[in-house]
Amino acid sequence: MISLKVNGKTVRVDASADTPLLWVLRDTLRMTGTKFGCGVGLCGACTVHLDGEPVRSCSTPLSAAAGKKVVTIEAMAADPVGKAVQAAWVKHDVPQCGYCQSGQIMGASALLASNKNPSDADIDAAMSGNICRCGTYNQIRAAIKDAARTVGKGGRA
Repeated sequence: MISLKVNGKTVRVDASADTPLLWVLRDTLRMTGTKFGCGVGLCGACTVHLDGEPVRSCSTPLSAAAGKKVVTIEAMAADPVGKAVQAAWVKHDVPQCGYCQSGQIMGASALLASNKNPSDADIDAAMSGNICRCGTYNQIRAAIKDAARTVGKGGRA
C-alpha cells in the first residue's frame, strides 16, 4: 500500500510502485479529469501538480508521489488561482475539442501560482509541451494574462 495526498485527502492505494500516477488517478481513484494523451510525457494532457509543481502523470511512477501532495483538475475550482484560470478559459473561449484542457489549466495554474505577472516568454516556457491539437494557443495566452490580472487583484474579478 502506498499513501499519498490527493486533492487534500490522504489515500492509500494498492498498486505497484512503478505504476504511472495517471492510471492510479483514473483507474484506481476514478478521477477521470486527468487525460491520457501520448503516454510518454510529451503532450501535457496528463499534467497534475505534485507538491505544487506541474508533472506529467503518465510518466511519473506512483513511487515518486508517495507521501506527497497531488492536485488534479478536479480540485482547481476550489483554488483561487485555479478558479481564476478556469474563469478566464471560459471568458476567452479557449476549449475547442477540450481534450488537452485539463493539462493546459494545470500548467497555467502552476505558472500563476509562482509568477503573478508572467511575460509572454514566461508563458511560452511554462506552457511548452502542452499540445493543443485545435491550435488555441492565442486564446490560451490571452486567458493566462487575464487570469494573472485577476490573481493580481487577490483573486477577485
